[in-house]
Amino acid sequence: MADSKASLSIDGKVVAELPILSGTAGNDVIDIRTLGNYGYFTYDPGFLATASCESAITYIDGGKGILQHRGYPIDSLAKQADYLEVCYILLNGAAPTKSQYDEFKNTITNHTMVHEKLAHFFQGFLPDAHPMAMVCGVVGALSSFYHSDLDIDDKDQRTRSAHRLIAKMPTIAAMAYKYSIGQPFVYPRNDMSYAENFLHMMFSVPAEEYKVSPTIAKAMDRIFTLHADHEQNASTSTVRLAGSSGANPYACIAAGVASLWGPAHGGANEACLNMLEEIGSLENIPKYVAKAKDKADPFRLMGFGHRVYKNFDPRATVMRETCHEVLKELNIKDPLLDVAMELERIALEDEYFVSKKLYPNVDFYSGIILKAIGIPTSMFTVIFAMSRTVGWISHWDEMLSQPGQKIGRPRQKYTGELDREFTPLHDR
Repeated sequence: MADSKASLSIDGKVVAELPILSGTAGNDVIDIRTLGNYGYFTYDPGFLATASCESAITYIDGGKGILQHRGYPIDSLAKQADYLEVCYILLNGAAPTKSQYDEFKNTITNHTMVHEKLAHFFQGFLPDAHPMAMVCGVVGALSSFYHSDLDIDDKDQRTRSAHRLIAKMPTIAAMAYKYSIGQPFVYPRNDMSYAENFLHMMFSVPAEEYKVSPTIAKAMDRIFTLHADHEQNASTSTVRLAGSSGANPYACIAAGVASLWGPAHGGANEACLNMLEEIGSLENIPKYVAKAKDKADPFRLMGFGHRVYKNFDPRATVMRETCHEVLKELNIKDPLLDVAMELERIALEDEYFVSKKLYPNVDFYSGIILKAIGIPTSMFTVIFAMSRTVGWISHWDEMLSQPGQKIGRPRQKYTGELDREFTPLHDR
């Protein structure tokens, strides 16, 4: 639709003709880049109707429950590929051959170690510091270890940075956890898969051998895959905006971690567990369900429905299956997990929730899985950040690969004072 134009009329007079552009799928966009020449800007708080970039990485149709990475449906990737294959797809645009996958996996595996001096950074944190505070600081500090390899205009250097970040994030995440509980750091092992290695670094202790359950490793891998990318969300947009200034990749990813830390973004599965703790027991569920249905009551069921998906969360379908597999294997007797399963049943059967399409989302199921395998809620957002790193770095690399990129500079509607007379301090 490149030849189509939108006319902007003010008081009956056409003041601008703006091109209408089409992508592969989704809404057409009105190109407003020249609008400022006519004396106007658009006003779109939260950028809810603004396409801030052109991207070929992830496509979402919330109304139809579609999520695709490079054209591959998320359920196919979650069921038929492992996380590192999804990483390759996001970074490179298509599924790898067997030899390409093996080479990529070997590269990531050989980058999992962190410099021993980086481990000393953790000593500067108080033991009760939030793990996200540690991860945010340590990821940003990575740039000081690779300062000779930070030319963002060099594609090879960008690729090496991407590989390092994907490889080292599990190590850094596990170190943050170990430090918070006073246990020694566990070095990564090259004989394990990406998910197995993370679980081993989290739960292994010197006194005894930790055996990774295949079911738990599979569940962990799926959690990574289902959180790998989600288009232009707040943290991804933060990474792009930071990257538009020419900042190094480690600083950009640290900015993404900081944005994800916000409870309105990355804290959804943690909020879900907090809600389950508030409900407490099966006997309390009817009261809380009634509160959720009462519009005048501030209580909300966390982990149900989604801002983007107006029908169902396609990631939740796969995660639900995995969640039940984990609970069956572990056979845990935990009142909060009983509460979660009963809430799931109600949400899938109760006419109120069904009619409003308030289905359990991916955060509901991933939170239950993480709790079941012994990961504390303070680590939930860290695991989200670890999973999303590949999405962030893929968008960062894509942005820098596109010609004519400019530093991000949103505009504003000014509502402050004008032309005030200043009185010197001694006269005030």
